[in-house]
Amino acid sequence: MKKFLWVFSLFLWLTAFLPAQDASEVIVSETEAVPVEEFDEGVPHGPEPAPVFPSEEEGEGTLSLLDSLKALLNSTSYGAIHPPTEEEIHQKYQAMNDKIQTAEEGTYKDYTASIEKFTPLWQNVLMIAVGLLLIYLAIAKGFEPLLLLPIGFGGILANIPLAGIADLPFSTAINGAVSSVVAGGFLGQIYTFGIESGLFPLLIFMGVGAMTDFGPLIANPKTALLGAAAQLGIFTTLIGAVLLSVYVPGITFTLKDAASIGIIGGADGPTAIFVASRLSPDLLGAIAVAAYSYMALVPIIQPPIMRLLTTKKERMIRMEQLRPVSQREKIIFPLIVLLLVAFLLPDAAPLIGALMFGNLAKESGVTERLSKTAQNELCNIVTIMLGLSVGSKLEAAKFLRPETLGILILGLVAFSIGTAGGVLLAKLMNAVSKRKINPLIGAAGVSAVPMAARVANKVGLEEDPTNFLLMHAMGPNVSGVIGSAVAAGVLLAILG
Repeated sequence: MKKFLWVFSLFLWLTAFLPAQDASEVIVSETEAVPVEEFDEGVPHGPEPAPVFPSEEEGEGTLSLLDSLKALLNSTSYGAIHPPTEEEIHQKYQAMNDKIQTAEEGTYKDYTASIEKFTPLWQNVLMIAVGLLLIYLAIAKGFEPLLLLPIGFGGILANIPLAGIADLPFSTAINGAVSSVVAGGFLGQIYTFGIESGLFPLLIFMGVGAMTDFGPLIANPKTALLGAAAQLGIFTTLIGAVLLSVYVPGITFTLKDAASIGIIGGADGPTAIFVASRLSPDLLGAIAVAAYSYMALVPIIQPPIMRLLTTKKERMIRMEQLRPVSQREKIIFPLIVLLLVAFLLPDAAPLIGALMFGNLAKESGVTERLSKTAQNELCNIVTIMLGLSVGSKLEAAKFLRPETLGILILGLVAFSIGTAGGVLLAKLMNAVSKRKINPLIGAAGVSAVPMAARVANKVGLEEDPTNFLLMHAMGPNVSGVIGSAVAAGVLLAILG
């Protein structure tokens, strides 16, 4: 076994020094027009692609041993180190291209328009290392393990050379009728079904609603303003992304890209994924990783900002105990919120509707089985699928770009501004109101439920061990979930 591994390693080392083929872009040109008379019921009678195993009548015999070994070699790491030539790429796609006919002109065209450059092996290796880092952070550091672990594993699968695990399914059509369907990789299928359609984030929101108690918000409605103020980071970062693309060479964010990046400031992973999948699917991987990474870093990012913007006296403010909230109020609340959003901002209705349905199932008291299913089995299954499919967008060709660094920086800026916005509004409310609010709970408006509320409570306890702010902080915390969904609806209504 050791001899075999030694010989195999020597083989891989030698292949690295063989002359590599240049994989420049190939643009398949349009072939000659085919008269319409040659088509029978929309099916072209052009030249058939060469058979895989030539017949003996053609005098070509079967595939040679050399060709077989070459095909086998190209499906291993050798094929990843040495990309195919232009001629090989052309032969691979020509047969499929010849079957595509435009209904108007009766000509065959290339459905791909061009062939992307072959991804260098070192880029795949680097992205596999990024996937391993995410898995390490999830296991060793406990950073959002339920999402970072499947995202990291999905990133590893997506960057295995030649496997095509993240390839998206597609179909070809002749005269408007589907002629063939290519299934793609299994991660590509999951992505198309759940992310591209926007289904997975909505199901996650349903589970979040079933786990959320809106009682603190109902008991102290003015804390909803703190959740709204924390969305300030979304819109300021949108402007920052546009300015960054104007003044920094190599970074080109469109307005839709800027909106997708800005939503990171809401610290709401499903909302960020939902918006990015609609506006900037190519940036989805970087945006999702940034969103969940900063959510995991809430205990590190927020406390310095909270201490910087508040005095010791403000951090020691005691708030009045919240009044009891009846079951009737908890049942009416999700219905009122849904109806208001449905009439005022229909683009936010899918997210708010899923959130409020999950909450109504919990608070109604008559659908316990549905509530528990949404909280546990459904949410867990969708989390696995969501993480793997988002990880599939960590392909080297899409992730290793200057824009990724810009997304990570802007995401941190958005998160910081959102935290500061909630704290500053709480201070302003104290200036005009007799009932004082501890400004620390304003930081919980970023909607990282319930971590942001716990951080606010912890910072308050550091100043006064008997001053418990957790339930007060849950008001702006759950309000932030609604606020981020409304902000997403605004962006989709304007740019979608």
